[in-house]
Amino acid sequence: MHVCWRAAGAALVGLALGWPTAADAQRGSRREGDDDRQGTRGAISAGDLRLRLRAFAHDSMNGRATGTDGHERATRYIADELRRMGLAPAGDSGSYFQAVPMVWRRFGPDASVAAAGRRFTIGADFGVLVSRSGTPRPMATAPTIFGGEVGDTATQISAAQAAGRVVVLRPSRRRFQLNPRALSVELGSRFADAAAVVIPVWHELPASFRVQVGQPVLQLRAERHVTSMTGERTLVPAPVLPPTLLVTDAFVDALLGRGAAVVGATGESVSFDLQFSESPALARNVVAVLPGRDPLLRGQYVAVLSHTDHEPARPRAVDHDSARTMAQLRRALAERMQGRDRRAATEFAELKVNVDSLRAIRPARPDSIMNGADDNGSGSMAALEIAEAFASEAERPRRSLLFVWHAAEELGLIGAGWFTEQPTVPRDSIVGAYNLDMVGRGHEGDIAGGGPEYLQVIGARRISREFGAILDDVNTARRMPFRFDLSPDASGHPQAMWCRSDHAMYARYGIPVAFLTTGSHADYHQVTDEAQYIDDRKLSAVADLVRDAVRVLADRAERPRLDRSRPDPQERCRQ
Repeated sequence: MHVCWRAAGAALVGLALGWPTAADAQRGSRREGDDDRQGTRGAISAGDLRLRLRAFAHDSMNGRATGTDGHERATRYIADELRRMGLAPAGDSGSYFQAVPMVWRRFGPDASVAAAGRRFTIGADFGVLVSRSGTPRPMATAPTIFGGEVGDTATQISAAQAAGRVVVLRPSRRRFQLNPRALSVELGSRFADAAAVVIPVWHELPASFRVQVGQPVLQLRAERHVTSMTGERTLVPAPVLPPTLLVTDAFVDALLGRGAAVVGATGESVSFDLQFSESPALARNVVAVLPGRDPLLRGQYVAVLSHTDHEPARPRAVDHDSARTMAQLRRALAERMQGRDRRAATEFAELKVNVDSLRAIRPARPDSIMNGADDNGSGSMAALEIAEAFASEAERPRRSLLFVWHAAEELGLIGAGWFTEQPTVPRDSIVGAYNLDMVGRGHEGDIAGGGPEYLQVIGARRISREFGAILDDVNTARRMPFRFDLSPDASGHPQAMWCRSDHAMYARYGIPVAFLTTGSHADYHQVTDEAQYIDDRKLSAVADLVRDAVRVLADRAERPRLDRSRPDPQERCRQ
């Protein structure tokens, strides 16, 4: 199908600038009955959520990346609100904060590699991907071997062949993405005993990558507690993993020459000087409890979960309106071109957006802040509204309520992993948990099949069918029920949503969980994920739904019956 880029781009200008669509007109850009109060009240409301979210996702938070001043301010805001509401602190030493022991790790600017009589330097000839889940293996001198292609385990060398060697892997001819987390999983399992892994990516290192060289990487410190299936806690070091080097073609030519075409071919020995340094980072969960009223049940907890972190600011600003139009257009065209021929994919890759009509309305808006209004300002503020609603009620639930705002979700569920390994309440006392992550969007312009009543529910029946039935019954009883989309919960779903948010860390201990989200959209992890694009009324409705489900679960005489045995918490999550 031929697409007129200019016409299509102009058609989406309104979306980018926030012009009202038909759905917006029905909802109203300014909600009747809402005012611009300078404080919030007990009942969950769209006005309260709008007020909270515009503060929490403000540019002054600078993206709320874990370890930054912005994240510290964001977590302090939540703690101050919890104190005002009267919830009990449940963090470390009588505070609302649970420290997550993280460090900034960086390779020095003098890091280098010597091979074949040549010296290669970091930033010019190679860069290092630092795994967030382990400590880089100390390097000395090791022989080289060509291991095959990234992702092609059928033809790669064996783990035994890789042990103690520098393994050179060719990028996949189908696709290759610089995803350190995904690479760490693959390489850390098959090549865990390798001295290092080398992947040629460029003819020469691009300037954009050179900027990243030497930047610190935020990680858990080397040692951490691990809890066994029997509940025994052991302090163990993080795994020692081979460093992954992204290098130039010239680097590999010096190591292997023409041997880089033959799997198993050996080459020059390599001498490394990859010393790194560490410094402590401020990372913290926020934890609070609303004690239950029943003396027999208040030792059990219903948990409401969310994550507070997002992404650091971009090193270079982009034009906000152009970026949003481009993202919207790319997403729309990607949906239309699924399964189309190579020519359509080529046209898609060469897509440009004409922004003349944007500039006729207002000047460019340089933007570098990854505000994370939906991801996950929406879930964090919904959880805070739920906490305030319960705190203001005359009669508290029978069970206690546990509220946890996790750090470092974006870095691999680290804050949730730390809390469930080092819980500040007995872990087995948590009878169920509701995780809110990206719950402020989900309309037809965001996701196929979306709408005001659209809501994805993931995992609610995986551990306990009774637990899942509670959410279903509460939703059915609503005046305007949500339309639950259960498709992302399917086993083997390619998006693997069951494993991608904080609830997964609770599920690994057999705690019934429900992950609620309104789904992804074109502003996901972009500078355009701002509060102005959140549907405050829908966000309020999601908070209402969870509040009601929490109340029912907290007041039940019995905790939900589990339908599966307790899993091994150290097993890798699988959709």
